[in-house]
Amino acid sequence: MDHEQTAPETKGVTVKHLASVDLGPEIEGMAGRQLRMRMVTLEPGGVFGPIHDHKDRPGTVYILQGTITDHRNGVATDYGPGVGWPEDRNTTHWLENRGTIQAVEISVDIVRQT
Repeated sequence: MDHEQTAPETKGVTVKHLASVDLGPEIEGMAGRQLRMRMVTLEPGGVFGPIHDHKDRPGTVYILQGTITDHRNGVATDYGPGVGWPEDRNTTHWLENRGTIQAVEISVDIVRQT
């Protein structure tokens, strides 16, 4: 398997919803969307896959603990605490924790309300 193009299925990941705001009443044209904040924990060896995009779901990520490897465009980039990355319409990626401790991120994105 080409690890950069095909990601394994999600394993060892816990997602905790922290907060959300209905954007419809806040910003004209944003009806049906919400600003969402989650804490994502990847255990050692954990994978947040499969490969996915962020079309229509922009966001940002901030690493609190550990190291998360972001795989996109055939490049694996490690991010540690205090660092993060944007996720925009051009983002197609998957994530993994290659380290020996839990990796924890805060993810904030705009999503369609369900």
